Amino acid sequence: MTGHDSDLDALIACPVCDALYRMAEVPNGGRARCRRCDTVLMAPRAGAMTQIVMLSATALILMIAAIFFPFLEMSTGGVDRRSSVIDAILAYSNGLMLPLSVAVASLIVILPTLRLMAILYAIGPMMIGHAPWRHATEAFRLATALKPWAMAEVFIVGVAVALVKMSGLATVSMGPAFWAFVALVLVTTLKDTFMCRLTVWKTIEERQR
Repeated sequence: MTGHDSDLDALIACPVCDALYRMAEVPNGGRARCRRCDTVLMAPRAGAMTQIVMLSATALILMIAAIFFPFLEMSTGGVDRRSSVIDAILAYSNGLMLPLSVAVASLIVILPTLRLMAILYAIGPMMIGHAPWRHATEAFRLATALKPWAMAEVFIVGVAVALVKMSGLATVSMGPAFWAFVALVLVTTLKDTFMCRLTVWKTIEERQR
């Protein structure tokens, strides 16, 4: 590696305003912020990788429960009906509505699950002190790219709005999958709070050498 390449590797860019900074050591519990837009650039925490892996594994279990358990139960006119997330996806699987079914399945199930699995693959071995597995860089890059497209929280907000509108037409009760989705959103949010992307990138690069 030339001196010029080494200088470039020591630079980090703010993800919001693209301001360049020279990478420096940040102590656990500290924060490095962009001087231009105040975005947090690095925020390492002691034991963060363990917390990220545990929360990701928990979110993956909650996702499985949210998919297969009953989501809602509606009662109207003496007729009871239970529906799951799978039922909601398959409801649009015929004819011209098939693309909508694929989009719903992708945004609330497939992409969030893929992102959680990519995080576990990239960070899991490092949590126990091992070198990252092969293609850990690509896995974490995929997890970062999928973050805006994993929309389980948007789904929950949409369901809440629909429940308000349906409350006058039928008796609606939430099933275990609904609460699993709520817990999934909370756990995912907490996991993203603990995860400092630059710290993860730096750790992967150091342990791959």
